Amino acid sequence: MAMGTFKPFQHSIIDNADRAMSFQSLSFASSHLSGGKLISPASLCSGRFISSKNAYHSRAAIIVSPKAVSDSSNSQTCLDPEASRSVLGIILGGGAGTRLYPLTKKRAKPAVPLGANYRLIDIPVSNCINSTISKIYVLTQFNSASLNRHLSRAYASNMGSYKNEGFVEVLAAQQSPENPDWFQGTADAVRQYLWLFEEHNVLEFLILAGDHLYRMDYEKFILAHREADADITVAALPMDEKRASSFGLMKIDEEGRIIEFTEKPNGEQLKEMQADTTILGLDDERAKENPYIASMGIYVISKDVMLNLLRQSFPAANDFGSEVIPGATSIGMRVQAYLFDDYWEDIGTIEAFYNANLGITKKPVPDFSFYDRSAPIYTQPRYLPPSKMLDADITDSVIGEGCVIKNCKIHHSVIGLRSCISAGTIIEDTLLMGADYYETNDDKILLYAKGSVPIGIGKNCHIKRAIIDKNARIGDNVKIINIDNIQEVARESDGYFIKSGIVTIIKDAVIPSGTII
Repeated sequence: MAMGTFKPFQHSIIDNADRAMSFQSLSFASSHLSGGKLISPASLCSGRFISSKNAYHSRAAIIVSPKAVSDSSNSQTCLDPEASRSVLGIILGGGAGTRLYPLTKKRAKPAVPLGANYRLIDIPVSNCINSTISKIYVLTQFNSASLNRHLSRAYASNMGSYKNEGFVEVLAAQQSPENPDWFQGTADAVRQYLWLFEEHNVLEFLILAGDHLYRMDYEKFILAHREADADITVAALPMDEKRASSFGLMKIDEEGRIIEFTEKPNGEQLKEMQADTTILGLDDERAKENPYIASMGIYVISKDVMLNLLRQSFPAANDFGSEVIPGATSIGMRVQAYLFDDYWEDIGTIEAFYNANLGITKKPVPDFSFYDRSAPIYTQPRYLPPSKMLDADITDSVIGEGCVIKNCKIHHSVIGLRSCISAGTIIEDTLLMGADYYETNDDKILLYAKGSVPIGIGKNCHIKRAIIDKNARIGDNVKIINIDNIQEVARESDGYFIKSGIVTIIKDAVIPSGTII
């Protein structure tokens, strides 16, 4: 079985006492700054008091050098009632994904391939499973066919058991007499399905985004929400000034309560949102580098609070970040911040997507690791053969399943599943997504006879700083190196776009032999 392939509760029934807590990350869950009290990690579980010093030494993380393979360290998160029975996960599929176009031309944003073997939606679903949250809805309305197919193959038959009615279900936007319009925003999407969500006997709704790359223990997040007796808890992270205007920003008091929230401020409004982030546990140097507290767009909302907010308090609000959260703060609800100070990336643009993928090749420690054994990332089982490398020179790269790579040079690249790369080719700083199927030798002979090109990369090509989407057909002697250093151009009829200087070859595109981009 491939690494990360999902099987019934293989990792999701790990005892809570053996769960992971990164020693490098800061959070209100580890410092337990929540509500009006500072709670020590060792005293979270009643009747299980141990000194934090002893807990540290007895539960030290297992480190393999280099740190490419790791375990999250262990924590003691005692939810009562447990998350599998008391929390409903709601993953928002996002809008049309125009900033990720052309990767979203034929698929929803959460269905975009990631890290050679996965798709973006696997991240929040895996985080839920690893946090024992087994009731999960995914809301979407754009190009949802491939997302539906992936989720049904990966999770549909594996989530339930005799005692646990788990599921991962896609809810598409639909018109009804009460709601004649499509989803108008994140809050409106949830509102349109409140009739379904309220049928579940749960305490909280966990609102997630389908296009973020991170690893998070939601049980700690939910615990902080309950300990603070909060109405809403917002996942937050320290943010530098360069990126701050792209996020909802907040100010908090010494108890972690949000006292002001502004969505994507600019200019003077941005400066007014600066905060002393040492309150989050940052040292003076990091606090100076990151003077803002940004919302991750991830929320725990108590069930009754959600029903009241979307139906009574703000029945016309379309968005959580710009309307519901600031509104809840303004009417005096207890809205708490929960610090997440680890790797997190919003995959909203081509450049962010490119950097996030190539970040997994970084050494000695990747930006995001798919090798955490106690919190794995699941995906659909494909039963592909091992990748085959014949006389190839491959450095600082990640290779997916089922690839055939012949006598070529690959450096600092991510090669997706079923990729076929021919002799003499050089690939540098590139994300190659691979293919959905193999072509037989007879298929290739027929294609050559018609003057066409097989799926994969032809002979003697040079590809640098590019994204090659699935099933692309690259002929022989093709150069994709952005020779003129163009930053932005749309050549859809020719099979490619350039955004932020990164060449993106469209899915199913044919690039004839001898082409120079």
